[in-house]
Order: sequence, then C-alpha cells, then structure tokens
Amino acid sequence: MRLHQSRIRGNSRVAGLLTVLLAAHAAGLALADDPPIEAVGRPSKDVTLSFTRPGRVAQVLVIDGQAVTAGQMLVHLDDQVEQAALAQQKAQSDNTINIEAAEAQLAQSEVDLKKIEWAAERGAATPLEVEHAKLQVLIDSLRVRVAKFEKEQAARAYEEARLQLDRMKLVSSIDGIVETVTVEVGESVDALQDVIRIVAIDPLWIDVPTPLTQASGLRVGQPASVALAEGEGGEGSSPVVGKIIHIASVADAASDTLMVRVEAPNSSTRPAGQRMWVRFGPTADATEAETPNEPTSPTPAGPAPVATPPESDDSETDADIEA
Repeated sequence: MRLHQSRIRGNSRVAGLLTVLLAAHAAGLALADDPPIEAVGRPSKDVTLSFTRPGRVAQVLVIDGQAVTAGQMLVHLDDQVEQAALAQQKAQSDNTINIEAAEAQLAQSEVDLKKIEWAAERGAATPLEVEHAKLQVLIDSLRVRVAKFEKEQAARAYEEARLQLDRMKLVSSIDGIVETVTVEVGESVDALQDVIRIVAIDPLWIDVPTPLTQASGLRVGQPASVALAEGEGGEGSSPVVGKIIHIASVADAASDTLMVRVEAPNSSTRPAGQRMWVRFGPTADATEAETPNEPTSPTPAGPAPVATPPESDDSETDADIEA
C-alpha cells in the first residue's frame, strides 16, 4: 500500500512538472513567433563636450573617427596667462614670512610681559603697564592667527587657480570614437560652445516601439535577436543576440506601443542610426517555474522509494492488485 502511494505521489509530481514545462515552452514559442519589430540603433553613449570659459584654441589632439579613452586630453586652450597667475598663487601659498614675523613679535611681547611683571613685583612698574603688556601679548597672538589664516586662504586661492587651469583642457569623459571636431587651432571659442562630439557604439542601444500585447510578456534581461534591415524582417543579415535593459513605464497611447530598450553587442562596429529588426526571445527564467505545493503525508524512516513515470496503465493496475 505504501509503495502504491509513493508511486502516485511521484507520478503527480512528474505530471505537474511536465505541465509547467509545456506551458513555458508554449509561452516561449508564442514570443518567438511574434513578428520582428523595426527600430533604429543609436549610440549607447553620446556626449558633446564644451569649455566652460572662453579662450583661444592652442592644440587639437584628435581627429574625426579616432578612438579615445576616458580621461584622454582632446583640445587645449592657450593658458600662458593662467600659468603665470598660477605660479604667483603658488608662491603666496608657500610663503611663511608673515607667520614667522608674527610669531617673533609674539615671543618678544611675552618676554616684555615677564620683565614688566617682575618689575611690578618690586614696585618698579605700575599695574597699568602690566595690563598694557598683557594686551600686547593678546594682540600679537591674534596676529599669528591672522597670518596663518591668510596662508590658508592663499592655498585655497592656488587650488582654485589650478582648477581653473584644468578647465582649459578638454578631456574625454567616456571610451568611444570622435564623431566630429568643430574647432581649429588658433580659433577663439565661447563658453559652452560645442567643441567635440564622442559616441560609443559598442554596445548599441535600440529603442523598440513594442506593441502592448507583446510588451506585457517581456522582462528586463530577456534575450532579443537584432538584425540589420537589409530585407523584410531582417532577412539576409547575420543577427546578434542582445538583451533588454529597460522597459518604459509609460506607453504611447497614439500607437499602443511601449518603448523597450535593447542593448546589443557591436564588435563589427556597425554605424548607429541604421534601421534594424528586433525579435524577442523567451524569458530566461521560463523553465525555472516551481511546481505547486502538494500536501504530503508522513513517510517511514529510511531511503524513500524512487518515483518513476508509469510505463503504461498496467503498472497502476498491478499496484492496485498488490494493495
């Protein structure tokens, strides 16, 4: 009887797992059978760099189409005047003469105070002279503090001048390719004027206007097949496998579509801006669905019998006879 119950429970689990797998497979086929959607690829990063201050271009270190890395210097303004001002600020920030002079004056005032207090103890100095000497020590100690504060301010001014000098150098903020350079050496530029454009096309981003009926089954991380629009549905081109990285939260009511962003590798450096066909695949976790919980009854201690699918209806009949 116990063997019969174990077989029934095993058969139920197998049947439930097969049902879930068939449902997931059917959902995957439904997504795979959806028609491809036409979209346009765009750079995954696209930045236009400008100077934050006017100046004259001294160096242009890159050309159109050149690959650059983040932190690489691209364009340099003439900074001779700023370099001279920076050197002056550096000298002032390193200057300690005022502090040393104030400290020496304070030391002299402290010596004078001790002498006057010694004289006052012997009646050779008046209380007014003692009070005056004490105030002089206080004033000189404040002069030391002022001198130190002025040195700190000079150091801050030097740092500000250094940062202003760094702004005369235009560096790349991303790894990418120089799309356009709009200035020449010797040309004057205004603040915030477009100077250079850098794009990153590996990977590519494709914003796909997906019908709502199809978008409802999509998830971030789900694979997507991307092919150039050489023929209807992308026929005639080798597709690449990308993945969904973003699904919009607001649909377009006019077209009943939802914007789905796909990221696709582009080692062949296909130009951005081309029309492409995108087909979404099944969700990556479709086969990871769990079977429903089933009530179980206590089983005797020891290794549980292995549940195997029934080979035929006769197996259950035999079990019933044995019971």
